[in-house]
Amino acid sequence: MSSAHAAAGAALAGVDAFLQRLALPLARALDLPHLPPNFPLVAYSALGFTAIHVGVAPLLSRWLAPESYGKLKNRRARNNWNIHVVSLVHAVAVMALALRAFNEPALIADKVFGWHRTAEVANSVAVGYFLWDTIDALVTFTDLGFVLHGLACVVMYSLVFKPYLEYFSCRFLLWELSTPFLNIHWFLDKTGRTGSTLQLVNGILLLSTFFLARIVYGWHISITFWRVMFTRPVRAAMPPVFWTTFLLGHATLTLLNLIWMTKMVRALRKRFDNPENLDKQPLLGSPTGTQAPPLPRPEGRGPNYADTDPVQGAT
Repeated sequence: MSSAHAAAGAALAGVDAFLQRLALPLARALDLPHLPPNFPLVAYSALGFTAIHVGVAPLLSRWLAPESYGKLKNRRARNNWNIHVVSLVHAVAVMALALRAFNEPALIADKVFGWHRTAEVANSVAVGYFLWDTIDALVTFTDLGFVLHGLACVVMYSLVFKPYLEYFSCRFLLWELSTPFLNIHWFLDKTGRTGSTLQLVNGILLLSTFFLARIVYGWHISITFWRVMFTRPVRAAMPPVFWTTFLLGHATLTLLNLIWMTKMVRALRKRFDNPENLDKQPLLGSPTGTQAPPLPRPEGRGPNYADTDPVQGAT
């Protein structure tokens, strides 16, 4: 048994070394010295999310929701269901990893240039997820915006491997706190629980976590982020391309959070203020095929929870 373990360890070390060499050209071109040692985890994460997408999610869904999953009439609809499973798994995993890095002294002491392995693990998993997201958006191409969204996230989180802003990256990953409730809301629609008490409770939790994580805590940590980024030492030490990319990316996401929050409140109020219209206007698109009013999706791909495919629902 020990020899088998040794052989497996040697094989894994060989794969790690190969993946690190594979990342070297990009790391040198972009001056990201922490990318090669973290790239194996990025690759394994992308492969892991792919395995969940094409293997675990279909098997688990056929077991837990055989009727609802069986009603999905085409490959696109099944793929969309599986994407929500991956999104749910990623959100739970990456938040748990990010929380581990919260109190690392090295990050607290230097919020811009400090680094620690625990933060880089969380960041690597996030990059792997967005890499999977981008590849899936290309393979199942429906809109260029989906591809650009995933690619932009890959770029933003990859630049952290300078290393830059690991203190903030693990904190901004907590924006995913609302994602599990978002996906549960979608699954409740798809399993015939539109307008149920369970969905109402979940909707309240969705709005609460979104508001607390992305607006209250998000603005709190964003103020610190902007204040630190505009200090003279940071502006002098950080290349202008990196500095501008981080600020523009953060400003865009902060604005989108406000827009999404407003539209989610409006959509949920319309749904539960008019219960007689639930069958006509489900929030996310019901299993019966009625079309939902648009509700923006803050995580994963797609500008809306609902799209033009009444079976597929959110993207």
